[in-house]
Amino acid sequence: MAVTTSSASAQSERQALVKACVSRDWSKAIRILNSLLSQACTVQDICNRAFCYSKLELHKHVIKDCEKALELDPYNIQIYILKGHALAALGKGYDALQTWKQAYASVLDQSVDLKQLLELQDLLANSKDDSSVVSDGQIAESPKDPPSSMTSSSNSTCKSPVKTVEREKPLQRENAVASQLTQKTRSISLDLRLSRGIAQVNDGNYDQAIAIFNQILRDNPSSSEALIGRGTAYAFQRKLDIAIADFSKAILSNPTTGEAWKRRGQARAALGESLEAVKDLTKALEFDPNSSDILHERGMVFFKSKDYIDAVADLDTCVRLDKDNKSAYSYMGLALVSVGEYKRAFEAHEKALQLDPNFKEGWCHMAQSYQELAEAEKAVECLQRALSIDRRGAIRELSAGLEFDKLNLECLYLRASSHHAIGEYANAMKDYDAVVNMDIDSQEKFVLQCLAFYQRELALYAASRANVNYKWFNLDDDIHPMFKEAWCKRLHPKGVCEVVVRQPPLRESLKKGRVKQQDFIMTKPKKLLLETADRIGKKIQYYCPGFLHNKRQHRMAGLAAIEVAQKVSSTWQALRKTLISRSKSEAKGGKRSKKKERNNVISENRGGVCCSTSSSSDTSSSCNCHEEKSSSERFTLSWEDVYAIAVKWRQVSEPCDPVVWVNKLSEEFNTGFGSHTPMILGQAKIVRYHPNFDRAFAITKNLMLERKEVYNAANNLVDLSNPAKLEAIEAARSCCDLFGTVNEDFWIVTPCYSTAFEGKSLEGTRLTMQKKGENGFDFSIRTPCTRPRWAEYEAEMAAAWECLLLKVPQTHKKTVYSCK
Repeated sequence: MAVTTSSASAQSERQALVKACVSRDWSKAIRILNSLLSQACTVQDICNRAFCYSKLELHKHVIKDCEKALELDPYNIQIYILKGHALAALGKGYDALQTWKQAYASVLDQSVDLKQLLELQDLLANSKDDSSVVSDGQIAESPKDPPSSMTSSSNSTCKSPVKTVEREKPLQRENAVASQLTQKTRSISLDLRLSRGIAQVNDGNYDQAIAIFNQILRDNPSSSEALIGRGTAYAFQRKLDIAIADFSKAILSNPTTGEAWKRRGQARAALGESLEAVKDLTKALEFDPNSSDILHERGMVFFKSKDYIDAVADLDTCVRLDKDNKSAYSYMGLALVSVGEYKRAFEAHEKALQLDPNFKEGWCHMAQSYQELAEAEKAVECLQRALSIDRRGAIRELSAGLEFDKLNLECLYLRASSHHAIGEYANAMKDYDAVVNMDIDSQEKFVLQCLAFYQRELALYAASRANVNYKWFNLDDDIHPMFKEAWCKRLHPKGVCEVVVRQPPLRESLKKGRVKQQDFIMTKPKKLLLETADRIGKKIQYYCPGFLHNKRQHRMAGLAAIEVAQKVSSTWQALRKTLISRSKSEAKGGKRSKKKERNNVISENRGGVCCSTSSSSDTSSSCNCHEEKSSSERFTLSWEDVYAIAVKWRQVSEPCDPVVWVNKLSEEFNTGFGSHTPMILGQAKIVRYHPNFDRAFAITKNLMLERKEVYNAANNLVDLSNPAKLEAIEAARSCCDLFGTVNEDFWIVTPCYSTAFEGKSLEGTRLTMQKKGENGFDFSIRTPCTRPRWAEYEAEMAAAWECLLLKVPQTHKKTVYSCK
């Protein structure tokens, strides 16, 4: 078993060696060869290491390796050739020639590689003359000159230059060979400069790296390696457009350079150009199909563009090729959670942390997955592990994060929100201002900037109400409708600033942290009230995946329930007193008809701007409620007043959530603006709502079969009466199948039957299906809120509230619980 494992490891290293050489990463290649040589010392690996050293111009290392290899194999021509080149590069041309001559002499009677022998002969050819060169480094002399006494002056004049030339020829040829060797080593020098530039990039010295690559490109403008190196340096400086231009030039220079395609894909991904990035990375994979790095990169792009299925496929292939890639395992876990494969997801997370228990990002990703499933305790445990690796209440942790990155917009925004929520308005203003004034580089950060602007104004409004009675906090009536709508829709603040008057600046008292008229002493009645609120508030908790427990929201709900109970109890008590008083009066003063009595015992529904109560003409009303009521007999608490209590507590508990009355938005409200409950978003199965998918999908199919029509995105009817389409709808088992029966975005509305008006059907929710990307769909429950729809449901709520009040006469002798 151990032998098999060792063999597999060696094979993996051999593959990595090839990749390193293809990508000209000679340093990595040397490290791999060192590892292989530590396991088994072979001549070929020593020779390969010498070759890699030569690419880095480490000539002394080349010579050392060559001498070691020659001890093991004295007839290997390639070793002699490498050693000769290294000597020539060190300026030892004569020694280089002697090395090659020694090689030629020693291998003539051996079985050798003929191709290498011919290469050796070519090297020697430039150093040979008819009778020139020999052995032992001595220059062969020409025949001796005749004695001077036998030579005429004319002959002397003629012969002397000849003899001088003949004596100089061997030295000139030797210098010519050295010159030629220098030319042959220019590519090695280029590799060295490239290596230096890349080293500067790796060390974060981007300006120095760019300067080195600029020098290379002046001599060789089409050097793809230099263009890639310079582009990488620009990319690290966030000069992504310039980087992409360099990578594009490198591709034009050498379209088969996979590294250029890869780098351009990374830069495009950083700019949010996901489709282009995927194309480039896919092209890079054509040159290196088994590159775990490229698969990892493309998987990350798929994940960030919410193409979770393809992300899982790439990351899964990546970890099969590179079993130690902890990042790939971690992101695969997040992608698997998004597509609902929770078991595999946590197996991937655990594998990432097995590889590196101190992988902080891995613990954060696992916490994120647990949070999606609303397993808060496990999520907190993971985050605590992450903090224990990198140690530094919400404000404390966010402040610690800002110590490391003072310009982290997300941390600033969340800390501002936290200060806002607990009434620390001066600190909230400071952080909100920092977010609004920060330079940004992405759409996500722009959205946070917009929200920071709106929430800053809301914090100023809350501060202005901090020292007055709670009943005067009325966000819906006090804040301009256009402001509220822009806040909800996260629109650019420019249009709002032109119309809406800004909130006054923070008062000096609040800047210093003094909040008047607030009693923070915890008395026994207050403690009892809060304990009761917490106990009641827990009733709102959904015990389903994805719904986190929130003590602040629980307390809000409990306090809201207690206040509603107090107000309703007061109203009912007043109504009972009226009934009792009326009964006594009737006993003394006469009788009234039951019909007239019933008409007079109706509560007032004050309603809202769109209030539409039932009239005397609505004879089908199931409550038999009538409109004729004298003003003296009408009570002040309406259904809207009851709900407004809960709305206000919800606004206070989480001031950064847009919670407003829809009918009090601007006129744009007429176009329809409502809730959106997604079950599937693209390829992601939304943990909270996906359990409703099967039921909603079945209802959608049944309504399509029943009505034989749907509405498209333009709200036009689409006919589905064709028998073939109806069969396809019946057979549909997925969003893809059902969408294919319509071939465009569509919605269908569910019926909602009136309880106030018999036989009346209201518009319920809309089941909506939209195509997203190549393989994704949005399948959601949407509730539009147009004014006609509001009026219909307002009438329903008013009728239901009055019917509830009509039950009071039947229970007026019973004790009604009061929460006072």
